[in-house]
Amino acid sequence: MGDASRYGHDEPDPSASSAVRARLAADRADTLARAAALSRDFDGIVAANALVAVDDEHDPEGGTTAFERAHVAALMAQAREHLEELDRALHRLERGQYGRCEGCGGTIAPERLEIRPAATTCVRCARRSGGRLSSSR
Repeated sequence: MGDASRYGHDEPDPSASSAVRARLAADRADTLARAAALSRDFDGIVAANALVAVDDEHDPEGGTTAFERAHVAALMAQAREHLEELDRALHRLERGQYGRCEGCGGTIAPERLEIRPAATTCVRCARRSGGRLSSSR
């Protein structure tokens, strides 16, 4: 039994579409707030570094500061990527393609979309493309 027949929902339900839009918008707002907080953290790390001597070779905190800066920068990049995924999901919703697997064209299980609202593939296709179920795929 294929995903599309098991989950049905070929025609989008307007109330379901509103709920999805609200969930995506809430996730987007949370991600924007997280990105802003990370940006403040990054600026704080840079500012604190500017107040200390620039002798990294002999500074016991130099490695820690560099690690913190790189860690926060990586988290900022992840937040930006997630925002892009959410924007693409909103665009798919507007086009009536939200919840359709980009791999096989079947319906993505509602449980998957509940956990990963920006998912673009069903579980089966995500596993086939390298087993990265934690990504938007």
